[in-house]
Amino acid sequence: RGMSFFGFALVFVIFEDGVDIYWARSRVLEFLQGVDLPEGVRWKIGPDATGVGWGFQYALVDKSGNCDLSCLRTLNDWYIKYVIRAVPGVAEVESVGGFVKQYQIIVDPVKLISYNITVDEIIRAVRASNNEVGGRLIESSGVEYFIRGKGFISSKEDIENIPVDIRNGIPVFIKDLAHVSLGPDIRRGVAELDGEGEVVGGIVTVRFGENLYKVVQDVKKKIAEIKNTLPGGVEIVTTYDRSDLIERSVKNLLEKILEECILVAIICALFLFNFRSALIIVIMLPTAVILSFIAMYYLRITQNIMSLAGIAIAIGTLVDAMIIIVENVNKKIEEETELGNIKNKNKIELILEATKSVGRPIFFTLLVITVSFLPVLFLEAQEGRLFKPLAITKTLAMLVGAFVAITFTPAFLVLFAPRKVIPEDKNPISKILHKLYEPVLVFALRLRYLVVFLSFLITLSAIPLFLKLGTEFMPTLNEGTILYMPTTFPGISIGEASRLLQVQDKIIKSFPEVLTVFGKVGRADTPLDPAPLSMIETTVILRPEQEWPCRVEKKYKPEFLEPFLKKIFGHCRRWTYEELISAMDSALQFSGVVNAWTMPIKGRIDMITTGIRTPLGIKIFGQDLKEIEKIGEQIEVSLKELPWTRSVYSERVIDGYYVEFEIKKDVAARYGLRVEDIQNIIETAIGGKIIAHTIEGRERYPIQLRYARDFREDISQLKRVLVPTKYGNIPIEQVAEIKLVRGPSSIKTEKGYRTGWVYIDVQGIDLGTYVAEAQKILEKKIKVPQGYFWEWSGQYEYILRVREKLKFIIPLTIMVIFFLLYINLKSISKVLIVFCAVPFSLVGALILLHILGYNLSVAVWVGIIALLGLDAETGVVMLLYLDMAYERWREKGIMRTEHDLQEAVIYGAVKRLRPKAMTVLTNIVGLLPIMLGMGPGADVAKKIAAPMVGGLITSFILELIVYPAIFFILKEREVKKRHN
Repeated sequence: RGMSFFGFALVFVIFEDGVDIYWARSRVLEFLQGVDLPEGVRWKIGPDATGVGWGFQYALVDKSGNCDLSCLRTLNDWYIKYVIRAVPGVAEVESVGGFVKQYQIIVDPVKLISYNITVDEIIRAVRASNNEVGGRLIESSGVEYFIRGKGFISSKEDIENIPVDIRNGIPVFIKDLAHVSLGPDIRRGVAELDGEGEVVGGIVTVRFGENLYKVVQDVKKKIAEIKNTLPGGVEIVTTYDRSDLIERSVKNLLEKILEECILVAIICALFLFNFRSALIIVIMLPTAVILSFIAMYYLRITQNIMSLAGIAIAIGTLVDAMIIIVENVNKKIEEETELGNIKNKNKIELILEATKSVGRPIFFTLLVITVSFLPVLFLEAQEGRLFKPLAITKTLAMLVGAFVAITFTPAFLVLFAPRKVIPEDKNPISKILHKLYEPVLVFALRLRYLVVFLSFLITLSAIPLFLKLGTEFMPTLNEGTILYMPTTFPGISIGEASRLLQVQDKIIKSFPEVLTVFGKVGRADTPLDPAPLSMIETTVILRPEQEWPCRVEKKYKPEFLEPFLKKIFGHCRRWTYEELISAMDSALQFSGVVNAWTMPIKGRIDMITTGIRTPLGIKIFGQDLKEIEKIGEQIEVSLKELPWTRSVYSERVIDGYYVEFEIKKDVAARYGLRVEDIQNIIETAIGGKIIAHTIEGRERYPIQLRYARDFREDISQLKRVLVPTKYGNIPIEQVAEIKLVRGPSSIKTEKGYRTGWVYIDVQGIDLGTYVAEAQKILEKKIKVPQGYFWEWSGQYEYILRVREKLKFIIPLTIMVIFFLLYINLKSISKVLIVFCAVPFSLVGALILLHILGYNLSVAVWVGIIALLGLDAETGVVMLLYLDMAYERWREKGIMRTEHDLQEAVIYGAVKRLRPKAMTVLTNIVGLLPIMLGMGPGADVAKKIAAPMVGGLITSFILELIVYPAIFFILKEREVKKRHN
């Protein structure tokens, strides 16, 4: 992807995910060796980092007035950034804003004529007067002396006193021909802080593959060290710190994991109603979690939102095997007590017998849950990088849980298992559940065929629910920071851009929810920043939500209770993130400015992967830029009709303003001039040419040569710029036609085509639905000429990619689960019974997604994949107890009639309700802290947990009512056959 601007160009080479970055860099360098570039054009490869590594920003501020913008820029360029760059893991530190100090030789063309001296002679004189040499060394009195000839320019006076020529024995100095002064270099970037005025900014980019949190912490320590060495009044203000987001996210998820452990322990204690039995699970659960963290440490898996989310969603499942083993031991103790054999039983033998009876199926259910999540590892690109840590840590946690269940749990049972337990039917919670469940089950068995048919109809209801859900690539991760990226029309001057930036920042800072505002217009001095002068990037750091003021009055019903309810729940609420964005968007409506809102990490990822900085975009491909611009404008007008379009902007690719000097080659030839001679005058006298650099210790400053402003301020003066010839100086208008024209402000290329981009920001709708509606309008209104085409870009590209990948991942997951279940159950009919839970659980998942207003996204699909494994577990557990009851009745010789079968099914379902309820409830309750959680990281975790919670509820209903009915139907014929 190429981007060509006036004076510089950027080329982005995007490799497939997983390619080693240093191999990729070496390949790029190999190709660049064979590229022939015009004279004077040089290239350099960017740092070994990406835009996502843009992890820390700071601003240099001096409110005392002792250090101006030039001083601050010098301080950052030649001192501060070298110190920060020395921090391990830092790839680049670059400056933005301020003034780069420059020595300016302002030539007076009248004096050049009077002395008959050309610009080239001045250039040669400056370059010849700016050098140092070495003369090896000499030895004197046994000591070596190095010889060096000093001659670097180090001050304005040094330049003024450079001799250009000698006339009548008198030297002609530069000060006789020009005015030498210190001034600013041309600026293509401005930085501003809090609407209070310009500052100098610094951008710290972390090297690819490094631990960003650790590197940023080291950078902050280094900044704290150098604060005391700064000139008086100069401060370093942090304007963006991603480590803060990491800290808040990790802290939030660790709290959720702790809450989940407490809730799961409470559920176990209530259902087992035995302190010693509950204590075993209470000890085993944190043990499994701690062992998971130890395994993460040795596998070098960092604590981040997704790796912790993997453990968080596994907490409930982590204890399932422990619950079933401990509960089965309790049940065995209860049964042996009833038979009067408990005193004669060896405790270890009893525990082994109880563990073995459930060991094989439980091991396979854990294996199914573990292996069923592995297809998530097949996700690629951005979604793969995001969810692979989650898949790895969840799988790791399940393996650790299985290990703890078959090793630690039996050992602790030997130590702590009680000799006497309260029978399940005397447990108050179990008694209530049995009384509620048994009549429902009897009724379901009586109308078993109707129950199965109704469950089939309910399953079909999932189809319209699925079709109604919107689609998005990824739920928005609220970073606590806003990236405001408005675009102005090309051609804006640096002065006007700076004024607009300060006004915008001042308005944003006026919102009490805002902590700091750091605005940047144009680009920083880094290949990672492709921003033109027409693009503004403002980083808005928000205060913690608990510090936000109340904005919206709460309404309660019924009205007569409203005063009372307001006292309890509050009379008003804070704005949501979306409401804050809408308010800011309304306050920042400027003519010729199109707003776009995103967040720093999200925005950087979008710009790297697709180039489009808004959530959605359209790329128009072709060859003629005028036609591309025309198509873009038509798309812009058409999409404004959609009510969900917050903003839409088509780049004006032919919107640059040019003063063109078209050289009259035949006329120039008569004066003995070549094209190069005239172009040198245009480049040097008008534009200003860097002819050398001063070397002042560590500092380096450019020396620029150009005509005085009075000789190049407007078109009429430009026409009179003098060109030296053999016959004297002539006005440039005699050898060149000067005209004002319009041309491209930038040229973008991709896939071998020239492109134009349309930026689209949407509100109140999911991206998938918006694209579908927009597509209908564009197909009706836009007629694209032959040789041109357009395609959707931005996040919609990711949606299409993930959709294709899920067509492979979901069937693969189902096949893996089916295969593992068949190995365990050795019966196709039983495997199919277990699989009945899958569509039934999807009903609950889709209902909850619909209620919560969630769209289908990668996070939701990951939750559904996790749900498939849980479905298999709940189904296997129910079949386990139904089979155990059936075999028990058959072995006793009392399985003769349908009534006997019904008693066995009721015993297996009702009397063994406790372990089934515990496994499902621990999973649901374990996910509740995530579902109800707030703060960073909760947005993505909620979308994963929602389908799991909804699906577990409906699959549990299926397990309790429909499974026994299906089991009864399957065994009915076998019982009749045996009876006959």
